[in-house]
Amino acid sequence: MTDDLSAAKSAARTAAFARRKAAHADAARLTPPATDRLVAALAGARIIAGYMPIRTEIDPRLAMAALHDRGARLCLPVIEGPGLPLSFHAWAPGDALVSGPFGALIPARDAPLIPDALIVPLVAFDRAGGRLGYGGGFYDRSLAQLRDRGPVMAVGFAYAAQQAPSLPQEATDQPLTAIVTEAETLSF
Repeated sequence: MTDDLSAAKSAARTAAFARRKAAHADAARLTPPATDRLVAALAGARIIAGYMPIRTEIDPRLAMAALHDRGARLCLPVIEGPGLPLSFHAWAPGDALVSGPFGALIPARDAPLIPDALIVPLVAFDRAGGRLGYGGGFYDRSLAQLRDRGPVMAVGFAYAAQQAPSLPQEATDQPLTAIVTEAETLSF
């Protein structure tokens, strides 16, 4: 990544964190409609990778529980190490969790699954399907690896306030299939 692109991503990330933090202060009002939209967007998925929210990320757990109740199998991402794709391990509401890297909770048992859909956390998004994450490239590497095997849906889950006019992108940035917020579902 060039220094200019790195600086542009850093600046976009800083602005997006501030917008996300402000939106998160109103999570009790914003999360229910976003949850309903997320459940609808993932209605046909069989194995769904969710995430346990950290910091000011929008919380997908109610949507994950609803999808599980409708028969979907769930899994959570596990960071295996720097520069590696994520692995995904089976989890269901009520299963034990332990602390993983970056403070994220991960399944206590080692039960790998290959998802056909992912709920993707993000820092910012644009209306072209671009996503800005934390900068580690974990979801980009994981999506590339999964898409080499076959179709996989990647649904960004965010507050509408996380939208940016445009985001700096590079060749390794994986596009999202859809983005779900409390205000709308964008499909690509």
